Order: sequence, then C-alpha cells, then structure tokens
Amino acid sequence: MVVAHSAATATTTPAATVTATVVMTTATMDLRDWLFLCYGLIAFLTEVIDSTTCPSVCRCDNGFIYCNDRGLTSIPSDIPDDATTLYLQNNQINNAGIPQDLKTKVKVQVIYLYENDLDEFPINLPRSLRELHLQDNNVRTIARDSLARIPLLEKLHLDDNSVSTVSIEEDAFADSKQLKLLFLSRNHLSSIPSGLPHTLEELRLDDNRISTIPLHAFKGLNSLRRLVLDGNLLANQRIADDTFSRLQNLTELSLVRNSLAAPPLNLPSAHLQKLYLQDNAISHIPYNTLAKMRELERLDLSNNNLTTLPRGLFDDLGNLAQLLLRNNPWFCGCNLMWLRDWVRARAAVVNVRGLMCQGPEKVRGMAIKDITSEMDECFEAGSQGGAANAAAKTTVSNHASATTPQGSLFTLKAKRPGLRLPDSNIDYPMATGDGAKTLVIQVKPLTADSIRITWKAMLPASSFRLSWLRLGHSPAVGSITETLVQGDKTEYLLTALEPKSTYIICMVTMETGNTYVADETPVCAKAETADSYGPTTTLNQEQNAGPMAGLPLAGIIGGAVALVFLFLVLGAICWYVHRAGELLTRERVYNRGSRRKDDYMESGTKKDNSILEIRGPGLQMLPINPYRSKEEYVVHTIFPSNGSSLCKGAHTIGYGTTRGYREAGIPDVDYSYT
Repeated sequence: MVVAHSAATATTTPAATVTATVVMTTATMDLRDWLFLCYGLIAFLTEVIDSTTCPSVCRCDNGFIYCNDRGLTSIPSDIPDDATTLYLQNNQINNAGIPQDLKTKVKVQVIYLYENDLDEFPINLPRSLRELHLQDNNVRTIARDSLARIPLLEKLHLDDNSVSTVSIEEDAFADSKQLKLLFLSRNHLSSIPSGLPHTLEELRLDDNRISTIPLHAFKGLNSLRRLVLDGNLLANQRIADDTFSRLQNLTELSLVRNSLAAPPLNLPSAHLQKLYLQDNAISHIPYNTLAKMRELERLDLSNNNLTTLPRGLFDDLGNLAQLLLRNNPWFCGCNLMWLRDWVRARAAVVNVRGLMCQGPEKVRGMAIKDITSEMDECFEAGSQGGAANAAAKTTVSNHASATTPQGSLFTLKAKRPGLRLPDSNIDYPMATGDGAKTLVIQVKPLTADSIRITWKAMLPASSFRLSWLRLGHSPAVGSITETLVQGDKTEYLLTALEPKSTYIICMVTMETGNTYVADETPVCAKAETADSYGPTTTLNQEQNAGPMAGLPLAGIIGGAVALVFLFLVLGAICWYVHRAGELLTRERVYNRGSRRKDDYMESGTKKDNSILEIRGPGLQMLPINPYRSKEEYVVHTIFPSNGSSLCKGAHTIGYGTTRGYREAGIPDVDYSYT
C-alpha cells in the first residue's frame, strides 16, 4: 500500500508543476500590460497638461490666448499648442520679441499685434495663419519672403504704418494665393501697389498720397468687390478713362475727400450697389454717368458744388433706396422741375436727403419737393410759346452737366504749322473729304468755357487725334493743343476754354501705334464759345440776356462810388463835431478858473470829500486834485490818543486840512476821524 501511494504521488507531481508555471506566466503578462497602459496614460496626461499650460501673464480660454494690454516687450514662449487666436495688441513688442518657436504653433489662425513697436514685417509666424492685424505699428517694408512664409493668409491689416510705394517689393504678393482682404489705409503710398493678388475682394487705400491712377492699376482684380480710395489727391485729369470699368464685380466704390470736378468716366455698372462721392469739388455730372446701374442702392453726392442735375440721370436706378445730396448750392429753377417730379414719384421707395434750394431767393431754404407754384410758372411760360426756348435751354444745361474733363492726363501741346485749317468764314458743323466720308464730326458750344464734340466713324479705328486752336486776328496765331482719344469713344468735351472766342477743331483717324492713316485728311469744324456770365438768379435764364444785361455791373460800380462818398461825408461830420466839442470844453474850463472836476473815483462813483480816511491797517485814499475851492474846505477836529502828540507834516501844506500823526511820524489811522 505504501508503495502504491508513492507511485501515485510521483505520477501527479509534473502536472501540478505545469499548471503553476502557466498561472505565473499569465500573471506576469497581465502585470506588463497594466504597466504599459499606465505609462501610456501618464504620457498622454503629460502632453495634455503641457498643451493646456497658460503663460502666467496671460489668460487662456479654449484656444483664445489673451496677452493684450500687459506692457509686454516679447511674446511669451510657453504659448499652448492648442492655441488658435492670440491677442497681443497694445503692448511694446518689437521684432526681436517674436520667438522662433511661435512657428511651431500649427493651430494658430489669427494674431492681433496692432499698437506695438514693430518696424519690420514679422517673419516667425505660423504657416497656418489666416488673419494678421499689424495696425498702428511702424512697418516700413513688405517683402515677398515675409508673405511667402504665411501662404494661407486671407486677411492682412496694415493700417497706420509707414509703408510707401517704393518699399513694397516687386511681386511681394506673388505667393499670397488666398489673400482676400488688404488694408493699407493711412500710409505713405503715392500710387496703387502693383502685383496685387487676383483673389483680392476688398482693398482699402484711403488717406494716402495717391494722385494718379493709370489704366492698368487694377488689372486682373476681377474678384474685387469693395474699393476705398478716400482722402487722396485724385483729380479727373489723372484718372485713366477705363480705370474702374475693368472692375466688373465691384459692389462698392468710395472716392470721398478727393479733388474730383465730376464723377470718373466709365464707372462699373453691372453690380455696383454703393457709390460714395461726397466731399469733392463736383460741379457737374454727365447725363450718362449712372447709366445701367440697375443694382445701385446708395448714392452720396453731399458736400459738393452741384447746382443742377441733368434730366434722366436716375432713369436706370431701379433699386435706389437712399440718395444723399446735402450741402450743395441747389438752384431750383425750371431745369430742376423734372427732379421735383421724380422725388415725388419715388418718395415711397427712395429716401432723399438734403435737396434744399439755395436759389432763387423766393424759394431759398425750401425742399424741392415742397415747391409748387414757383415751378408751375415754368410750365405756364412754356405753354405760352416759350416752351421751345425753355426746352433748348434745358438741353444745353443738361449737356453742360456732361462735362468730361478726363483724358487730359495724356494731352500735349505742340506747334503744328503744317496743319491746314478751314476757311474762317465756313460755319460749323462741317466735314472735309470725299462723298464717302469715313469720319463726321459735330461741335456744339455748351458754356462760356466748354465745347462738346461728337463724331461718327464709318470704319473702326484704334484711336483718334483731336486738335484744337484758338483763333486770333490771324488763323496762325496761337499753338495747337492735341490729345489722343480711344477708338471706342464717340464724344469729347473741351474745357477751360476762353470765353467769346473762336476755335478750330480737327480730328483725324489713327492706325495702330498712333500713326496717321494713309491719305486721311483731318476733318475740321469751327465753334465759338459764349460770353461769360454769372450764375442765374431767376427761374428763367432768358432774363439774363437782352440790352439791359449790363445794368447790374453799372449798378455795382455806382453803388460803390456812392458808398465811398457817404463814408467821406460821415468822416467830415465826425471830425467837425469832435473839433467843436474840444473848443467848447476849453471855453468851460476857462470860465471855471482853477476849479476842476473831482478825479476821485471809487467803484464808478465820484467822491466829493476833501479827505477820505478808511479805518484799517495801512490803507489810505488821498485826493488826486491838490487844489480845492473855498466852499469845499472843511475843518475836521482830530482827537489824539493817549501818550501821543500832534504835529503837522510838510506835505500837508496846501491841503487846508490837518491830520493827526504820532511821534514816530506814522499817520494815526486808528484814531483819525472825518
């Protein structure tokens, strides 16, 4: 039995050993797994803690890091990795204070760095950046390398810096393929920056020194929707004719605070919704300026020199909702009767502001929509036979408003002695050439200093050369002024001409390269400008003409002479009265003898006391006049104080009065009485 038990024991021992080994192996593997999981969890928590660590000088909130207005000179180096927006404005950060590890913050999309001490465009910026604010710094240059480091940038604010045209590197924006907004307001720009990205949708260049806009300034900016050019030095003569017509998708154009005499030519009409032209020197608007602007909603013409508007100016403005016309010298004559009717008809849909009449005198200060009987007189006068003349005057006025002084940027003056001029006895309109004319022109004087030229070309031409000459006693007197006109134009307006002068105007067709067409003879016409006259002061301009037109000038001269004579008479009368008064005063003084008026004045009241003593330490008031008449002498009794004696000072002689003095010679003001 013992042997059998031993054998059984020996038989079961290996199986138990194997089982124990398996259990130990399983336990070891479970421990390793747990340790691996623990290490992984610790590493994850460490990374999370590191990524959410906020600099001690800042405040962090779900990716927004607020370090603004802290007086920092550099950006904190421990910016969290999950930061998306950095507020660093209103500090003293310079270029050296931007750490290199800022480039590693790949989640940052917006950085506010305005009002700091940056003098160069920062370079250590994350490539993920999409919006950058650098206003109110001293950034002077824009380099291509700086912008190439942030290729995803969409909005760049560089207002109030020191950027000039020459400090913008050529092709600086070549790598900014996604830039949509560029603000360069209040810098030192003298022209439109070149090489702007084609993706640009909003461009602000206000309050710079831009004076010239060439033809290709906005070439390729087909996506541009908002353009602001306020506060520059722009004039019509320095804006190319088709500058803005290429911006077909433009919805807002602002040209406030410039030197425009008229709206620029060929404004974009397809999608324009807002047009701001206030604070210029606009005195006339061509009748077709707003043609086809069916999407225009807001038009501002305030603070200009407009007195009238051409009929039909607003015919195409079907969506116009707001029209601002404040602070213009509107002359509400017969030529604005159409505008009154238009305002009344569109009162429900168009908000018109500032259309207040400044003339004639009887309607001054009235809104044009409230004028009734005054303008009804225009209609009555027309029905009595003056309608034709009034219509002609209105037509001339409307065409006068169509002054287009642009294009003279390329005008040149040259002597052309070889140019043949037509006989001065031939009247206009006229044309030269054979029966089949390739070019026909017509000229029409508008005002005392302007002539409108229209032409019709039978064959297409690349350009036309327009020449004009003011005639004197001889057709050879003076120099010929020339300008090139684009081939697609059909009219031109000559301005700044001499009143009451005769001009010879010629035009010839040009080939490509601005060369004369072979065997092409200039087509010429003659026109005479009207005599100069002042602004209309009545409802009908016809009243300015006639034999009595010279009376106002004579009246002014006569009035001035009468006024001078009146001043001379008044001056003589005043001198005589002054002289007589002086003699009378002397006579009265002589009769009174030595008696004089009191010079004593106190608070505007005359005093007649011979001695005036006011009780108080060290204050005495003495009479100025030392001579008194006998009837004014008064004897005063002065009672000395104990221990003092009376004495008479030398300066009291002649006053006829006595004053108490103490032994020390000091007036006894404490015990003196009057």
